[in-house]
Amino acid sequence: MTESNAAAAIGATPDTPAVRRRAMFWQMVDDYSLILIFVVLFAVLSLTVQYFFSWDNMVGLLLSVSQIGMVSCTMMFCLASRDFDLSVGSTVAFAGVFCAIVANATGSVAVGVIAALIAGGLVGFVNGAVIAKLKINALITTLATMEIVRGLAFISSQGQAVGVTNDAFFTLGSASLAGLPVPVWVTLACFAVFGVLLNKTIYGRNTLAIGGNPDAARLAGVSVDRVRIAIFLIQGLVAALAGIILASRMTSGQPNAGEGFELNVISACVLGGVSLMGGRATISGVIVGVLIMGTVQNAMSLMNIDAFYQYLVRGTILLIAVLVDQLKNRRQAR
Repeated sequence: MTESNAAAAIGATPDTPAVRRRAMFWQMVDDYSLILIFVVLFAVLSLTVQYFFSWDNMVGLLLSVSQIGMVSCTMMFCLASRDFDLSVGSTVAFAGVFCAIVANATGSVAVGVIAALIAGGLVGFVNGAVIAKLKINALITTLATMEIVRGLAFISSQGQAVGVTNDAFFTLGSASLAGLPVPVWVTLACFAVFGVLLNKTIYGRNTLAIGGNPDAARLAGVSVDRVRIAIFLIQGLVAALAGIILASRMTSGQPNAGEGFELNVISACVLGGVSLMGGRATISGVIVGVLIMGTVQNAMSLMNIDAFYQYLVRGTILLIAVLVDQLKNRRQAR
């Protein structure tokens, strides 16, 4: 921890060695506790759960969290700017269905992919414009678009799965490179790109500034509305990309795909230390959050734990993550 961070953590309290040591301790807890939890969890499961630490299962685990990982990158920006996006699950389903319909109609997978990406970007743009320009709460706005977009997915597919006749479409979800499936490489690319965006660009700094204090950011010359619209537009694009890849893996566009997807994504982000109050996010935390969620899910499946109990465990993890986030906020406010 740097001296400036320690000073910030100490605040107005007397700068004694004891206070400084206490501040450094809590800073280390904030920085490394999540990684330590994941390492311990992974080690315990490797030793106790049969087939968990096998190459096939590791590849399967990474593939299972690939869609959540992609969308968590952009959800991180939404949460860091004090917003929510509950429409990502519906966008995933609609993008998959729309891609399949357009690809079948035109005979071109590329045209289908581009059309689905445009549709996802449009959903995100509408979310951002309504929230930024009309000042409608993000929770209400994205809740409404969640229902609208899910409805469009069912209407356009007539409630049925839409198969794709072009075999090239399946390459997106089934091809491998250097032993890893393409969706995993796409997810790794998203982590790299959005990590750089968050840490090395004005866009990332403005996002954190808006989440920390939107009024101060506006007074500092940040175009708050433009940044918020951009955040949601990119969110829509990446959700559509995840939907296209998911449809490719499932060999068809499914209008009921992605149900509960938004909660898994938000859970992974919050578990990874992204503050619900905005202004705090790290890409490394999000990666660990995604891996913890996926690892727990994978282990429960290997142990044949009933799906009803899996809901219970996932909800408990989300509740614990929110409680930890609140404790951090209270401690940093002191």
